[in-house]
Amino acid sequence: MKKDLLKRTIFAALALAIFIPLLILGGLWLQIAMGLIAMLGVHELLRMKGLNTMTPEGLLTLLATFALTIPLENYLTFLPVDGNVVTYSVLIFIMLGCTVFSKNYTIEDAVFPIAMSFYVGFGFNALVDARVAGLDKALLGLCMVWATDSGAYLVGMNFGKKKLAPRVSPNKTIEGALGGVVAAMITTAIFMMVDSTVALPYGIYKMTVFAIFFSLAGQLGDLIESAMKRHFGVKDSGKFIPGHGGVLDRFDSMLAIFPIMHLFGLF
Repeated sequence: MKKDLLKRTIFAALALAIFIPLLILGGLWLQIAMGLIAMLGVHELLRMKGLNTMTPEGLLTLLATFALTIPLENYLTFLPVDGNVVTYSVLIFIMLGCTVFSKNYTIEDAVFPIAMSFYVGFGFNALVDARVAGLDKALLGLCMVWATDSGAYLVGMNFGKKKLAPRVSPNKTIEGALGGVVAAMITTAIFMMVDSTVALPYGIYKMTVFAIFFSLAGQLGDLIESAMKRHFGVKDSGKFIPGHGGVLDRFDSMLAIFPIMHLFGLF
């Protein structure tokens, strides 16, 4: 147990030592990194379903995910304002076209990769958009993710009794979920005290209330990924970080929180 905890801590520290400088640096390097990680997340999902990404359709799925994640219009100036969405749509159109010319690739085969590419690509795109809007906005979202995860884990481990979603994730409890919400609210309030302009036009009181929705969205994102793993009979989505599982095991909450922040007009 101690060895496992030490391993998890070491690799978590190494991952943060790479991720945080990239986040601070921002720009193209962060965007490329997020695009590649998004592709790896979709690769994990396709592999869960037993699909091979080293096929024309699989490669198109990965490429579409990358295109949706990156603000392509910032670099390919001939593209319209929503160049990443347009490029993504064209690639998906080509994928659907494959169903016309292949008897072994049907519309049912295409639906899952398309849905997963949008789910993962849009989530990472929201993180990229938050960083473009400001480092503080990206950090606010990530702090809510980390606070929710930590609060839910600590409260659930010490006080959890009532199961939250036993069919999907037997270890999660209602008490833990509430602990995650409270932790996110406290973290958001502290963040707003330090940087009162991060969530304009909202003030500290509204943002503390909004943190409830962000935290619940993050926990739902976690449960969605748990449901997929349960459905496909796997323990972890992959082996991206030793001791921590795959990309989706680490970014599942983020995929939900940043789009909701975008919906609320925070960036």
